Amino acid sequence: MTVEAEAGRLTSEADEPGWEVDPDDEWGVAVITTVGRQLRLRREAAGLRAADFGRAVGYGEDLVYKIEGGKRIPRQEYLDRADEVLDAGGLVAAAWEDVKKVRYPKTVRDIAKLEAQAVEIGVYVCTSISGLLQTPEHARALFRAAQPPYHPDDVERLVAARMARRSVFERDPVPSISFVLEEATLQREVGGTMVWRQQLEHLLEVGQLHHVTLQVMPTKTEAHPGVDGRIEVLKFADGSAVGRSDGAFNGRPTSEPKQLRILELRYGTIRAQALSPRESLAFIEHLLLGEK
Repeated sequence: MTVEAEAGRLTSEADEPGWEVDPDDEWGVAVITTVGRQLRLRREAAGLRAADFGRAVGYGEDLVYKIEGGKRIPRQEYLDRADEVLDAGGLVAAAWEDVKKVRYPKTVRDIAKLEAQAVEIGVYVCTSISGLLQTPEHARALFRAAQPPYHPDDVERLVAARMARRSVFERDPVPSISFVLEEATLQREVGGTMVWRQQLEHLLEVGQLHHVTLQVMPTKTEAHPGVDGRIEVLKFADGSAVGRSDGAFNGRPTSEPKQLRILELRYGTIRAQALSPRESLAFIEHLLLGEK
């Protein structure tokens, strides 16, 4: 795409849905307000009117005012182009590292922050493959299937947020991570056969990491404590922990010792009823090969 075509694409206000600032996200509002203020001060110091600056970066004047007023999240190309126009030496472009996080929903950022600090993570999900284990294509297919539908921009924002959480596998030192997945979620061809096969291949790769334990709960098994929904337990280096379950404590995160013991007991029981890690990887391989 040429620069002229890209500029024309960015001019329309209607082409920018999904980049509004969530007023309930205090940190996000602070970041975007600060970036917008710095952009305005630099523009005014350069003697540029908003309309002239907008033409230079490929945006309409209305969007320039919205970004400078902290009402819109600027795209990366906007910050890159603004850096060039304002001769900021990379300082404006560098703001993207914080700005891009504002695009992630606050709840996702909160979860990612906890995952980044945990030394032990346990996850059971009964209705889908855990977000930490999803490929971009699998996640995209799930978000596109939502009703009411997400705007395409929001789909990509949510996919990016989910993929950013996968950095937990690359931490140093790495945390101990365990997953229990329901057999039915592995057999559902989310996104079509090719995407499904890529997802199974990814599970096999992750399941072979030395710090990851992946188990499958067979469909033909007795009832277990996870039938009410998701269970997550995260433990930290200082001995503290936080847990959450769809079927307990109103689904809210809890650090209360008695409630944590309940979640740990439920998760431990689920792991005991699931296939062993070796059996689970073999089961996924059989699915991939089309064996029953």
